[in-house]
Amino acid sequence: MKVGFIGTGSMGSLLIEAFLSSGALEPQDVLASNRSPHKLVQLENRHPGLQVSGSNSVTAARSDIVFLCVKPLEFKALTDEIGPCLRSDQIVVSITSPVQLVHLESVLPSKIAKVIPSITHRMKAGTSLCIFGDRLSHEDRLSLKHLLSFISVPVEISESHTRIASDFSSCGPAFLSYFIEAWIEAAVEATGIDEALVSTLAGEMLLGTGRLLTEGGFTPQELQKRVAVPGGITAEALNHLRCSLEGVFERLITTTHNKYDEDLSKLDLLFGRKEITQDLLDR
Repeated sequence: MKVGFIGTGSMGSLLIEAFLSSGALEPQDVLASNRSPHKLVQLENRHPGLQVSGSNSVTAARSDIVFLCVKPLEFKALTDEIGPCLRSDQIVVSITSPVQLVHLESVLPSKIAKVIPSITHRMKAGTSLCIFGDRLSHEDRLSLKHLLSFISVPVEISESHTRIASDFSSCGPAFLSYFIEAWIEAAVEATGIDEALVSTLAGEMLLGTGRLLTEGGFTPQELQKRVAVPGGITAEALNHLRCSLEGVFERLITTTHNKYDEDLSKLDLLFGRKEITQDLLDR
């Protein structure tokens, strides 16, 4: 099976590296193209046998599965470029959340899927969000999930929940790391504790907390109850957090959704669609 990647920027290159280091793919299974030739040279040097091309059309034509790893507003030009080279038996995967299945299905003959990856795949962890178009067979879906299982936990979601699910799986590492960064800075300033030490403590704490939530059978509420003994230090500090963060997460969700809606509107115009109906979003 040949897997192509059009766009080898931050996430495109991360996916290639993760698939190769996990053993999901061998270098000779991978084709890549990018508008920055030096990035392709770097990939080729790190992974002898990996096939690079200066042409997106060549990458698309020679791949069984092709991942489109470009920015939202670059999709229309890219689909115009590669559309004539694609076949109905190929799987095209967008990793860009505002790009809808209907956008791609309206201009490409291939089977269409959307997969929202995460930086956590660098550590063979985290969830990859999977949204499948109607053209994919049951076997196609299993094949794509199997590939993703080497670097993540594939989770199938409704396209209407792409944005909110991405807030957790894809944006979440940035949000949590910002919280941790501010907490570490405050700790160092208040107590003089070594920054490297407290950073290690925070990282191991996050790792252990994640395992408690995914493997230990705890819900967030149960975990708080277990740690925050009534009248204790943790309980008092937790009450302070509740007051200080009131409304923060609602505003966070509003912000990410507003940006998503803005990008979606621009894509609708590019693809010649005035609106995406709710029944299509809910597929």
